[in-house]
Amino acid sequence: MQHANSQQRMIATRRVAIMGIFANLALMAAKLVVGFMAQSQALLADGANSAGDVFSSVMTYLGGYIAGKPKDDEHPFGHGKAEYIFSFVIALSLLLVAGTLFYSSLQRIFNGSHASFSYLAVGVAGVTIAVKSALYLWASRMGRRANSLLITANAEDHRNDVVLSIGTLVSIIMTRFGVLWVDGVVGALIALWIARSGIVILRPAYRVLLDTNINNAHEEDYRQHILSVAGVDHIDALMAKPVGVRFLLLVKISVDADMSVAKSHAIANEIKRVLMSEHEDLADVVVHINPVFPNEQHLHAHH
Repeated sequence: MQHANSQQRMIATRRVAIMGIFANLALMAAKLVVGFMAQSQALLADGANSAGDVFSSVMTYLGGYIAGKPKDDEHPFGHGKAEYIFSFVIALSLLLVAGTLFYSSLQRIFNGSHASFSYLAVGVAGVTIAVKSALYLWASRMGRRANSLLITANAEDHRNDVVLSIGTLVSIIMTRFGVLWVDGVVGALIALWIARSGIVILRPAYRVLLDTNINNAHEEDYRQHILSVAGVDHIDALMAKPVGVRFLLLVKISVDADMSVAKSHAIANEIKRVLMSEHEDLADVVVHINPVFPNEQHLHAHH
């Protein structure tokens, strides 16, 4: 996959974030005002979700800005992990919003709803569905181009809002026919959906921040390229450390103990060249050379 450079990712992230901030602010205000007027828990829950979206968009902007900074003496591999830190914050905020909404929706279910039908509420839900559908299609395309978790998280949020607003619309229409319990149920379902979104965003951020190693498919691909370099006897160890969207690959190999330092150094350089040219997900490759003696070579071949 083609990786966008840091500058391109930062520009794309800023554009998505700014668009999201203005759209979500407008939708949040409309949902909360009309939701209070109609006493609609579903629309209020949708409005609270939009407030969370504003926060997510602000976090996206800040995360994209920091992640796009070039590397410096204190951050030799750049600031890419900022993207995952801010994604982690977005995920936690979604889980918090979900818990609060779920509790208030359960209260509405058991204590009774006082929702009233409103054509204005129907209009707000309809506009939200249209706006969020357009934002989802645009942001998901931008996220794929920039290979950005932050933008993808934002796109996921927009898609969720489409589903949630459809549920809100159904709830509002049902109040027209006096079926008030749907209001609390839809609010609870919205809360569960928001929680699911938080978990989806949390997983990749968690893996990167805890320096999870590369998956088996990538590791096998790296191994094949390393062993294709002439002079490599075997691979002793292969580890990766996430540095933002890319990895720092640590390679330990064994070569003939009688090989000259110059030749072993040339092998290390060739391994780095091959890996960096074939894998755009690598930020850097560090190769450590170990000597292997004739009897060890025999044992290795035997096993």
